[in-house]
Amino acid sequence: QVQLQESGPGLVKPSQTLSLTCTVSGGSITTNYYFWSWIRQPPGKGLEWMGAIAYDGSTHYSPSLKSPTSISRDTSKNQFSLQLNSVTSDDTAVYYCAREWGSRPRGGRYLEVWGQGTLVTVSS
Repeated sequence: QVQLQESGPGLVKPSQTLSLTCTVSGGSITTNYYFWSWIRQPPGKGLEWMGAIAYDGSTHYSPSLKSPTSISRDTSKNQFSLQLNSVTSDDTAVYYCAREWGSRPRGGRYLEVWGQGTLVTVSS
């Protein structure tokens, strides 16, 4: 059974870089047709799909993101990571990693396995 676990700092200062890692167990991030996503939920708001990295290493990003964002992976550790640059208080949220299967990332109800989420607060 696949399990996902987010890790990273809980507090980041404004203008700095937010870096989170999702460790995957019970399955490989290179298995065909799986997409590995980052999603966040700001306090009092809905879920926002940020982007994904595919089984083949290709990346897909939401066009609505305001902060420069990068998703990468380390196949030797079976991990994928999120880097959000120049963060502001608007980036305060619970961040989730999740998995879906298909020909392209669609988010929403197609995300079948989720991590438990980690709260990141942007504050000086």
